[in-house]
Amino acid sequence: MMIKSHPGEALLYQYAAGDLSAAMTIVVGTHVDMCKACRRTVCDIEQKLCEDNLDTIVNVANHAMTKSQCDQMLEAIFQSSVCSKVENEPNDILYLEGRRFTLPRTLAHNSHRIGDWSKLVGKLWRAPLTLENGNQTNLIYMAPGAKVPEHTHKGQEATLVLDGVFNDEKDEYKDGDFVLLDPSKTHTPETQEQDCLTLATLDAPLHFTSGVSRLLNPFSSLFFRA
Repeated sequence: MMIKSHPGEALLYQYAAGDLSAAMTIVVGTHVDMCKACRRTVCDIEQKLCEDNLDTIVNVANHAMTKSQCDQMLEAIFQSSVCSKVENEPNDILYLEGRRFTLPRTLAHNSHRIGDWSKLVGKLWRAPLTLENGNQTNLIYMAPGAKVPEHTHKGQEATLVLDGVFNDEKDEYKDGDFVLLDPSKTHTPETQEQDCLTLATLDAPLHFTSGVSRLLNPFSSLFFRA
């Protein structure tokens, strides 16, 4: 299945440089696990970052390293990086609502951080994934026929489809698709006949914009907590 929605190159650069929040890092990193194209891009960025900083590393070491030692150090870095990830490495399994979901590598390594599932409204469930320093992202499960009321975002919302499909007014999103929305975007995510498991993070509460759903705004932080 082809992935059509990806993080921008600037976001991938921040990921490779370690400049993202813990929550955004795990969402982008999980997409990178699922996407060959972004994995290659991150690998190229990592190599460029290492080459750009090599002179600084050597100077800090007071020229104690030879060219051969520098090359060995770079090789060790790349062997431990995203470039060397094995695609068929065993992953953790998540069971929910009679379904079996295989977690990509980054998410599998953090599966012990996944909290209890709770029902939101209708056919929506949420499980928090609590990271260091109080950062949190959420696993969101949408059963067939689920719908999130129309909303916009007070900050940024990043959503990664782990398994299944959902759609909004603009497009349909499937396994591996990464969607980044800002306060200028309004949408109504929903599922049809197939369910969908996503990983989502946002840096401010949702803002519901349509009809009766606006009454939910005082409680929006309970839906997808930042």
